Amino acid sequence: MAAASAGAKAAGASQTPHPLDAVTGGAFSAPTSGDRAARVRAWLLTEPSWEVMNEVFKELSQRDRGAAKPLKEKLDELRRQKAQEHIGVEWAQKAETLIGQSRMNLADALAWQRDAARAGAPLSREPLAGLKVALSERVKAIEDLQDRVQVKRESAVLMAQRIEVLSTKSWREAQSSAEALREDVTDWQKQAGELTAEPQWASVEPKFPPMLDASRQQLQLVWDAFEAALATAVAADADPQAALPAVPVWADELRQSRGETVEAVASQDAQAHKERREKAVAELERALAVLEKEVGEGHGKATPKAAADVRAVLKSQGRLLGPDLEAKAHAVLAQAGELEDWQRWRADQLREELVKKAEALLAPPEGQRMGGRKLQETLRTLREQWKTTDQGGQANHALWKRFDEACTLAHKQVEVWLTQVRQQAEAHKAQRLGLIEELKAWTAAHTGQSDWKIQIRDLHAFSERWREAGHLSEKAFAELQPQWKEAMHVAHAGLEAAQSQSIARRRQMIEEATALGASPALRIDAVKELQQRWQAEAHTVPLERKLEQKLWEAFRKPIDEAFQRKSSEREKAAASLNEHDQRVLDAARALDAACAAGDVQQIRSAQQALERALRGEYEAAAAAVSTESKAEAVKSAPVGDVDAVSEAPAATPAPDGDEAAVAPDVPAPAPAPAAPARKLVAMRGDDRPGMKKTEPAGRDDRRGPGGRDSRDGRDARAPRGAWADNRPPRSAPAHATPRLGDAAFRAQRQALEHAEATMRKLAAQAHGEVLTQLVSAWEKRDPSLVPTAQALGGRVTAAARSAWTSALGAAASSAPAEALLRLEMAAEVPTPAEQLDARRQLQLQLLTRRHDAPPADTWSQDLGKVLSGAHDAGAARRVQNVLKVLLRR
Repeated sequence: MAAASAGAKAAGASQTPHPLDAVTGGAFSAPTSGDRAARVRAWLLTEPSWEVMNEVFKELSQRDRGAAKPLKEKLDELRRQKAQEHIGVEWAQKAETLIGQSRMNLADALAWQRDAARAGAPLSREPLAGLKVALSERVKAIEDLQDRVQVKRESAVLMAQRIEVLSTKSWREAQSSAEALREDVTDWQKQAGELTAEPQWASVEPKFPPMLDASRQQLQLVWDAFEAALATAVAADADPQAALPAVPVWADELRQSRGETVEAVASQDAQAHKERREKAVAELERALAVLEKEVGEGHGKATPKAAADVRAVLKSQGRLLGPDLEAKAHAVLAQAGELEDWQRWRADQLREELVKKAEALLAPPEGQRMGGRKLQETLRTLREQWKTTDQGGQANHALWKRFDEACTLAHKQVEVWLTQVRQQAEAHKAQRLGLIEELKAWTAAHTGQSDWKIQIRDLHAFSERWREAGHLSEKAFAELQPQWKEAMHVAHAGLEAAQSQSIARRRQMIEEATALGASPALRIDAVKELQQRWQAEAHTVPLERKLEQKLWEAFRKPIDEAFQRKSSEREKAAASLNEHDQRVLDAARALDAACAAGDVQQIRSAQQALERALRGEYEAAAAAVSTESKAEAVKSAPVGDVDAVSEAPAATPAPDGDEAAVAPDVPAPAPAPAAPARKLVAMRGDDRPGMKKTEPAGRDDRRGPGGRDSRDGRDARAPRGAWADNRPPRSAPAHATPRLGDAAFRAQRQALEHAEATMRKLAAQAHGEVLTQLVSAWEKRDPSLVPTAQALGGRVTAAARSAWTSALGAAASSAPAEALLRLEMAAEVPTPAEQLDARRQLQLQLLTRRHDAPPADTWSQDLGKVLSGAHDAGAARRVQNVLKVLLRR
């Protein structure tokens, strides 16, 4: 029963509708997601309240996110609208504040629209749209008022110039123009007063009110001075005793009307006027130079002062200046005014760009975040640029506030980075201190050891670890670097001492190598032993690479020079030409000369002479001559003196007594050397009956033939010691070709190659001439023009040439076309296209004539048949092509 009641309660709970289901029109009880989304959209059209939508979204997003998506979009839109309304209210209040101010800053008014658009304010909706129009109209009115002030200033300058021009003319003309000029001055003063009464006058830039006041005062002063001078002139004209006006032109005119002499006065006044004018011009030019320099360099702060100096000079000395200089001064002042305006506008633009850069540092794009050091340098650069911009124009406090806030927020990241850098610096310092202690312990452990290679490797590893130990500040590195150098110096002490001793030993070996190289006879064994000592020293104590290479080059240099000297001597000996090489070179030159002459007989003779020189036949002939003379001497000598002639051909018989008396001064010949003693050979005498003891015993034939296995075989052999004397000498070749040097070998090879090429060329030329003569003989039918048998070559017999001559001597007949085809078949040359069918037909016919001779055997007869016919240019070309092949085979 309890289980049944629990199931009933659960079923009742599952069928209970959701409390918000009635509000949403059944969105929670809908069976599918699409139905729930449709009911939610239908419910949103009823424009429910924000609180209800938010509560429904919280419940529905946990069950069905797809159905809650339209509700989420609606809530996001409402939030966006609410945020825009809030922003709109905020910027509307700012705009109303700006409009309500009695003195509005133009920069703030212009920045309002830009900043509002950047913040996302709805400028196209009311009330922001109307406020934007109102601000634009007021800014336009202020700018228009500023332009009118500038126009008034220029008109005041022009009126002052008119008054100055009148002061240079007659006072009567100035009196006639005074009334119109008074009206213009009055109107100008009235309009200037209207400008100051404008409602927007308080909002103009601070420079314009002083500008208008200065123009008013200057114009008023000029006008008052003009009126006073004109009144003085009128009074002086009416009363001769009255004082003269201060205007020089008017005073001179009045003096002339009074009849006074004005030359001296005029000269004095002119001189004084000239001096004052020169002084005024110099002062104005100096002020203009300063102003032009400031304008050219674009200095905004120094330009107003320089412009004020120029205006002061114009105001005080304007009547002494020329029109050109005054016009130039006004042009430069206009440029200075434009520069001030443009500089202020440009400075604001630069400040806005700097503000954008500073604010961009707070939220950089993904993957472009700057590191700490780069961010620090960037902030420093931005602040320096801001200072530079402030020097060129007036300060903008609103932009400065934004810029400083952005830089301060960005500098927090720099502070975090600096903290990390300090921590890393402490860790790197501790690491380097530990490395110094480790190096000291290593030095103590390796004291007295002599394995220098391992020590060099370990010390190099310590240096690499120090180099890679991390970054330190300059101050901390300057503290640790001396400690490290001292520890490394102590660690290198033993190695440096061993290297110094090794260098001394190597220098001693260099001296030994120098002595060996300077000796006349190079001792190879001493050189090898010295090189082995050097290598052993190099393996034992390594040195710095450059120093070791330098010592090795100094050690190797004398030995290399000795070997080079030996090689050069050997090369000089090998390069010297012997008699055989000289003869080969002469023969090669003779062959080259014969080739240049182009004579075949000379070329062949020179070629044979070169071949004989290569075989060394000159030496063989000389040896034969010496042998023949020796043989003749042997034949002419007595029989008993043959040996003496053969052994000592220069021996001379001793003179008789008469001969000695006749020629007492002839020295006696030297006695002949004694013959060497014969070698004693031990032999055993034959003591058998009937034998001679002085002859060696022979073998008993009864014991059988002597052999290797017989007991007495060694007695029959010749004595072992007599082999060297009794063996015949090794037969040398009858004549061995001498070995050529390099120069002679190259010369004879080039000469022979050149001779072969020349012979081939001459043969080709002769062959072409022979063909030309034969064709010419055929054309002229002159047997005497037929080349000789020698010129035709070995392929042409005398009978064939006679047959050709007979054919040419007879009258021309019709030559059969078959003969020319047979010639082409014998030479295996192509046939003209129009004769191809005839050649194929002839080839088929020859296949059936088995017992006939082939065209290759009968080509001389076929040529005779062709020559017996009439000459034809086409046939002549075919004959030439055939004979080119046949006469060369």
